[in-house]
This record gives sequence, C-alpha cells and structure tokens, in this order.
Amino acid sequence: MNRRTVLQFLATSALALAALGAHADVLDTVKKSGTLRVAVPQDFPPFGTVGPDLKPRGYDIDVAALIAKELGVKLELIPVTSTNRIPYLTTGKADLVISSLGKNPDREKVIDFSEPYAPFFNGVFGPTEAKIAGAGDLAGKTVGVTRGAVEDLELSKIAPASATIKRFEDNNATLSAYLSGQVQLVATGNVVAAALNERTKLRRIDAKFLIKNSPCYVGANKGEIALLTRVNDIIAKARKDGALNEISQRWLHAPLPASL
Repeated sequence: MNRRTVLQFLATSALALAALGAHADVLDTVKKSGTLRVAVPQDFPPFGTVGPDLKPRGYDIDVAALIAKELGVKLELIPVTSTNRIPYLTTGKADLVISSLGKNPDREKVIDFSEPYAPFFNGVFGPTEAKIAGAGDLAGKTVGVTRGAVEDLELSKIAPASATIKRFEDNNATLSAYLSGQVQLVATGNVVAAALNERTKLRRIDAKFLIKNSPCYVGANKGEIALLTRVNDIIAKARKDGALNEISQRWLHAPLPASL
C-alpha cells in the first residue's frame, strides 16, 4: 500500500468516524433532553384522532405515552399524515414513528421496525352470536364488502360458491348495510369495525376470522439499536402485564390477538 493509498484510507476512515460521531445515539439524546418526540396520526381513528377536548387520542397515542412513561421522560406528540410520517423520522423531526405503520421491504430499506404492538388486519366480522370460524362457514350467508378493497379481492378467492357477496361503493355504505340487516356479515378492516363499535351500540360487530394480516410496528431510524431494543423490551413487558391488551380493548374493543 503506497503513501497516497494510506492517506486516502485514513481520510475516508476519519470521515466515517466523524459521521458516526455526528449521529448521536437517539436514546441517549432522549434521556438527556427528558423528552421523547413521537410522530402520531391525527386523522385515522381509532389509532389517532383529535378528541372533543381538542387533544390527541387513540391507540397509537396511548402506546406512545406508555413508552415515554417507561423511559421516564416527557412525551411530545407530533401529528403526521401517512405520507410524511417516515420523512419526519428520517429528517430528525421525530425520535419514533407510532402511526399504524405496516412493514414492507421498501420501508425496511429506509427505517427499522420494532416488534408488532397492534393488530391490523382485514377479516370477516359479524354479530357476537354468529358461528363463523372460517371461509367454509360463509356458505349460504350474505356478506357485505366495499367494492375493490383488499378484502373484496381476497374474499372472492376463498368464499364458497353458495355465499352471496354484496358489494358497496364505500365503507359507510357497507357498514350501513350491516346495521340495517341487508347483509349478515361484512368483510372489512379491524379498525373500521372498531370505529363502528365506537359510534353505535346497535348490532355490535365482532371479528370472526382473518383474511389478511398486517400488524403495526414502531418505526425508528436505521442504526438506533439501543433505542429499538428498549422499545422492544417495553412492548414485551406491556404484552406480558396486560397493558397492551387494555389499550386494544379500549380502542379496538377486542383483546390483543394471541398471535401478536
């Protein structure tokens, strides 16, 4: 290795070390500042919305508060949309993203993910007393679904020939058909079902079986191993002591799935 190569190597190494030094450990920064900044949804009930008191409320807000409490720091909520939630994290405007965030290969190239903390799935829902455990049990039943939605496409693949699938133009129309008795069951997202149960006590709707699963994860910047490890520890503890189940019951009106 000649002198020029050695100098180039040392210069490159120095730049790399400087970059590492400039990238402060977020968990350490949070502890020193005494504040955890979390990007949360503000228009996606029941995960995040604005309550009658004009304060943020929802599943994700409760999880953010839980993590901040376990870290022993104050919580700063940063309202985001589905399009800017990851940029807020990667540009340093937030320390974590807790915004009904699903995991996929493209996102995994940009940020890291915690263990799942909330269920998010499409399934078949209906009255508590309905004995529906799988697609085969839909035989002879009438199921409402929003036209062109993921659950419409997936249900069409698995429903028996004797099942009647009634398609509606939006979620409100689908749920109205269920409430009015036009359909016996609906295929929809668990958050849509939870929002219905929150709005009305008429014809309560319960999950019957899963069509497609896509749970929610906490997002952290790449390389924040200490922070992500601590978040995972908090999620595991909350799962074990029932705190996460309480949040699920409060906002989704359903227990935390055993598979989560």
